[in-house]
Amino acid sequence: ADIPVIPDLEEVQEEDLAMQVAAPPSVQVNRVMTYHDLDKDLMKYAAFQTLDGEVDLKLLTKVLAPEHELREDDVGWDWNHLFTEVSSELATEWDLGQSERED
Repeated sequence: ADIPVIPDLEEVQEEDLAMQVAAPPSVQVNRVMTYHDLDKDLMKYAAFQTLDGEVDLKLLTKVLAPEHELREDDVGWDWNHLFTEVSSELATEWDLGQSERED
């Protein structure tokens, strides 16, 4: 009874754990703070007014741009169009530089 036995292939196939799916973890999801809430908290708490207790961030927090000024629409880039546009601008600047040197 103490002698180890090599299992049959049929037994191993029945015990294949690769096909079993683990249950997903249960995580309590809290409400995500909005930018508006974060802005209010930034001004309210003194912890955000200094960095490492030495650097005063009050001036910086007063001039931070609001969210609606930072939002931009997603614009797709076309490589050929972008390359042509940049090349054209560089050529125009180069031509202006050449004409100023000649004058």
